[in-house]
Amino acid sequence: MVQRQDTSGNRLDDAARAGWLYYVAGNNQEQVAQKLGVSRQTAQRLVSLSVSEGLIRVRLDHPIGRCMELAEQLRQRYALDYAEVVPTDPSAPDAIHGVAIAAAAQIERRLKESAPTVMALGTGRTLKAAIEQLTPMEAPQHKIVSLTGSMAPDGSAAFYNVIFNIADAVKARSFPMPLPVIASSPEERDMLLSQPMIRETHALAAQANISFVGIGDLGPNAPLLVDGFISPGELKQLQKAGAVGEIVGWTFDAQGKLLDGLTNDRVASAPLPSRETSTVVAIAIGERKLPGILAALSRRLVNGLITDERTAESLLSAK
Repeated sequence: MVQRQDTSGNRLDDAARAGWLYYVAGNNQEQVAQKLGVSRQTAQRLVSLSVSEGLIRVRLDHPIGRCMELAEQLRQRYALDYAEVVPTDPSAPDAIHGVAIAAAAQIERRLKESAPTVMALGTGRTLKAAIEQLTPMEAPQHKIVSLTGSMAPDGSAAFYNVIFNIADAVKARSFPMPLPVIASSPEERDMLLSQPMIRETHALAAQANISFVGIGDLGPNAPLLVDGFISPGELKQLQKAGAVGEIVGWTFDAQGKLLDGLTNDRVASAPLPSRETSTVVAIAIGERKLPGILAALSRRLVNGLITDERTAESLLSAK
């Protein structure tokens, strides 16, 4: 497993964030500490570091400064509770490494909190890459629950379900969903969901304080198709019905409305936790995902976003 190292680059990124929050956004040191999830003493040291390293002049002289401006614009434009933007790699604009590291850092901050919390996790390539960046830690006070089934259509473990990956790094109580992602029929789905253990897992997911999910596109190489959860014919039906994206298997149209019927009648995933009482953070970048990200933000299927500069700029320029 690749472990996220506390490098000098990461330290400068934290200092840049602290400097921006303090000098540009006008937060005091206590507010900076709360927003970064660190102690007030650490916040003070980070603010000082941003000055001593020359990151703060008349403006924030660090690439993260532009990213934080875009994040603030996203928060205001889409009424988000949380947003983070990372630099786009010009040589690999679709590379997920940057957002994976940012997501890992946010997950770690949440798990380092002393107050018990329920964290829900979706599935997907970017989220799996984020989990692989986690530093091993002891967090027995928390509960981590999967929002989606852990079984592929052939009965094997779903490769991009991350609940087992995080259990390797984080010593917390974890709750997998021992179900297929999409059942073979609505009747089978209803029967599976009626089991007491599954009802309890769904109920726990509904209590999540923070959730991290991916957004899948429904183009020719849709993850649901590539991973064998739906057939080419079912993908065509979804596209004909106007589907532009999916979150933990739930498909939705360009207005962010969940589709009636079709595969949604067979999805065994838990409903997304309430965005009114919790934070549901999408981790997603890329042009092919733009319609799905835009729809999810506009409908408030999610109220948090971790993305890159190029995707953020496209979201802000959308009509």
